[in-house]
Amino acid sequence: SLADELAKFLMEKLGKDIASHVTVAGPGFVNITLARGAVSFAVAEADVQGSEWGKGNVGAGQKVMIEYTDPNPFKEMHIGHLMSNTIGEAIARLIENTGAEVKRANYQGDVGLHVAKAVYARTFPSNVDNGVPWGVAYKMGNDLYESGSSHKKEIDEINKKIYDRSDEKINKIYDQGIIETLKDFEKIYEKLGMKPIFVDSADKVHFNFYFYESHTWRDGLELVKQNTPKIFSESDGAIIYRGEQDGLHTRVFVTSKGLPTYETKELGLAKLKSDRWNFDISITITASEQKDYFQVVLAVLRKIMPAVASKIQHITHGMMRFSEGKMSSRKGNVITALAFLQDLLDVAKERARASLADDPDKLAMQVALAAAKYQILKQASSKDIIFDRGRALSLEGDSGPYLQYALVRARSVLERATNIQQPTHNTAPAEPARIERIMLHFPEVAARAARELAPNLLVNYLTELAGEWNSFYAQERIIGGDHEAHKLMLARAFVNTMTNGLVVLGIPTPEKM
Repeated sequence: SLADELAKFLMEKLGKDIASHVTVAGPGFVNITLARGAVSFAVAEADVQGSEWGKGNVGAGQKVMIEYTDPNPFKEMHIGHLMSNTIGEAIARLIENTGAEVKRANYQGDVGLHVAKAVYARTFPSNVDNGVPWGVAYKMGNDLYESGSSHKKEIDEINKKIYDRSDEKINKIYDQGIIETLKDFEKIYEKLGMKPIFVDSADKVHFNFYFYESHTWRDGLELVKQNTPKIFSESDGAIIYRGEQDGLHTRVFVTSKGLPTYETKELGLAKLKSDRWNFDISITITASEQKDYFQVVLAVLRKIMPAVASKIQHITHGMMRFSEGKMSSRKGNVITALAFLQDLLDVAKERARASLADDPDKLAMQVALAAAKYQILKQASSKDIIFDRGRALSLEGDSGPYLQYALVRARSVLERATNIQQPTHNTAPAEPARIERIMLHFPEVAARAARELAPNLLVNYLTELAGEWNSFYAQERIIGGDHEAHKLMLARAFVNTMTNGLVVLGIPTPEKM
């Protein structure tokens, strides 16, 4: 058959040094089994390339902007923002790993009712700036607003004054709140392991671009007005886009009071982004409940800024729910990012004190971050997560600490090794171990995860690799056994592969556990 002829042709072309055999595996598939020498060569590459192992250059010359996290000043960062940050940072690093130039962007709601509520609580009733944290002030202001009466009227008035900056006293409180809450966010980014943009700066910033609603609404409003009635229509004093023409739903872009909605600000943001940097791709990460609204914005952009719209990609993430304990979301509370991390940290600290680590507190944070990030990244980003703390912190099975522990174990083997003889073709066993065959796929898995914007592909690969290392470690005598030089090379290659894989995902790599 044609397939058999193709298999024979490939075998002849590749030769015995590269392929041990080529077979037909069902319709449309040919299996190539690499020869011992070819596998050994790939493992040796993983060993000697160090931190360069797994990097590619398919993205060289590409400019990619990624917008993620997007917490609102005057409110606390919650677990939805933590999910967005984890997914966004992993995708940013995966794309950087392909050789592309990546700029990180953060879009924040620095105007709006939530701001007015927080400012009002700080000034109400007469104890000007009563010093409560901004997140608490927002909750207080929200309760007062919901209670109706004069509070609602006053908060609406403050909202207007914030937009047009007409009141000196309010401007002062507002400006102070912006500075304080944004600094708090930067401290959280640092905790999460983001790298600062300017290493030497005292004020660490972790994004290349910070966009604010106060800067986007004017451009957005201008775009809407320019395209009414051509693209938008007036309805009861408001300006709307009839999405049914695109199989979507109708959205309001300007309210009957003349105020721009989120949709309009998003149009302004798209313009602002393309004005600031000439990107090839612009990726936005949001919660999945914003999917419908974003589709309408994209439909409008295709009509008014087609060149920009063609570069935009939208990724959504699901919700995080909790299986048990004090973090249970059944109580209806918004769980903050810091409370969530602290809950993991408390358990991780108990374990870290019993470890070999020089700095147990640092290890506890590394383990807590691995526990959280792994659970967020292990499935397709759009799916909801049922978070189980016990499972997330487990050293067995699919968890972040499980990957860290496999890495630390391999490092400890290398620390004990005294024989640093270089392996040769003769020191390798006749048949490659399964872990060798898995390891050589790392560069292509990392490239595919970047191409498909799917960190879960790399997470699943590293989980399989860690399992295979643990089996190898349990079954083989590495130091003092047969083929020692080859096995030590394999351990070094595993350390490089696991380290590079975790770094690309934004997961910490502890020295000892």
